[in-house]
Amino acid sequence: METRNTGSIARRMMIIAAVWIVVLLAIGGFALDRALTQLLSKQFDEQLELPLTAMISSAEIDPYGDVWFNRPLADQRFLEPNSGFYYQINGSGAVNYFSRSLWDRTLAIDEDIDAENPVFYDSDQFPDESLRMVQRTVQIPGSDTQWQFVVAGSREELDDQLNSIRALLGWSFAVLGVGLFLMAVAQTWYGLSPLRRIRRAIASIRQAGSNRVTEPLPLEVQPMVQELNALLDHSQKQAEEARTHAGNLAHALKTPLTVLNNAAREHDPGLDSIVLRESASMQRQVDHHLARARAVGRRAIGHSRSLVMESASAVERAVRTLYPEVRLDLAGNAAAAVSLERQDLEELLGNLMENAAKYGGGSVFVTVDARPDDPLCAIWIEDDGIGIPEEQRVAIFERGARLDTEKPGTGLGLAIVRDVAGIYGGEVSLGESEDLGGLLVELRLPRA
Repeated sequence: METRNTGSIARRMMIIAAVWIVVLLAIGGFALDRALTQLLSKQFDEQLELPLTAMISSAEIDPYGDVWFNRPLADQRFLEPNSGFYYQINGSGAVNYFSRSLWDRTLAIDEDIDAENPVFYDSDQFPDESLRMVQRTVQIPGSDTQWQFVVAGSREELDDQLNSIRALLGWSFAVLGVGLFLMAVAQTWYGLSPLRRIRRAIASIRQAGSNRVTEPLPLEVQPMVQELNALLDHSQKQAEEARTHAGNLAHALKTPLTVLNNAAREHDPGLDSIVLRESASMQRQVDHHLARARAVGRRAIGHSRSLVMESASAVERAVRTLYPEVRLDLAGNAAAAVSLERQDLEELLGNLMENAAKYGGGSVFVTVDARPDDPLCAIWIEDDGIGIPEEQRVAIFERGARLDTEKPGTGLGLAIVRDVAGIYGGEVSLGESEDLGGLLVELRLPRA
């Protein structure tokens, strides 16, 4: 069956890295552009403010009430026509005083600005030249007029510097972004290399027949490798159990089939009884191995949860139907749950409770969770029969072993209980009941 996928991890990681790199570079580039723009603009403004200060310090009023400089300004650009560096002084009712660099042009001064501190602003009053202007209102000694001192400089040099820096930033950030993305690609390729090694190891398991991933791997993928190895061990154990069950069943059926073949070949007059006897033997073996196979299969599906008291009550009703003269009592923790499939739990309890009713003296007492402090859930099945001698309590678990041959049975009940409980990680043991005096069967199963 074709497995569905949710896309490539590497592609996701590279897309996330690319988006994050673009976002961070965009934010960083914008912040750096703003910082450099402010820095260059501040330097340009300082270059304008220096001659403005020199103008104010050298300005005087002539006998006609107009302003003039008592010493020439040092910057020669004020003398060159259209040099891109200009000044102008306006006063109400007085002749404007402006630099020779303006030639036949005048600066349009913002009359609304009336500040003793320098005010900077941009102006597009010249069609072919964008200006940066600084303006300050000054009252010169000996004059009642408020004089507007203005220095203007062409923004061309400033804009050229800003464009050069922005171009450099753009190329630098583009190279940096490509470099970071290539680094993210290399990091993704290197970081995901353990997964490729795991894939090769799994392919080696399938092709070369190895049963574990033993290659050294990073800590982050070790839990996955451990789970994979545990799954492989579990599958190998199941395969071995299946082969063992098949071999045991084949071996168990081989002898009855041989007896039947020989009896049929020799035309044995007691063939009918031989067929019945050997068929019953084969049926016991088949039932036994099917019970084990079902338990193994259900255990492999996943963790199960069954309430012991519910299963015991269901078994009690069935046993009462078969043995109405027997008194059955249930007690214990009604919330106790074990990690077994309910069908397997009822098969275990059914074998034990039916044996207690069949071979006991008429009373059966079942205690659920008899030892609350035990890591395993202990279930006691007690009867008032003659019990089982201590020296025979081990042999009674063998397949087909029976102490009372007068009553019908297969001799496989306790063997099935032992095998199925062992498959789930539980155990069963026999003892003597202190209350009833008969047999005490203690079944211990893993808690859910």
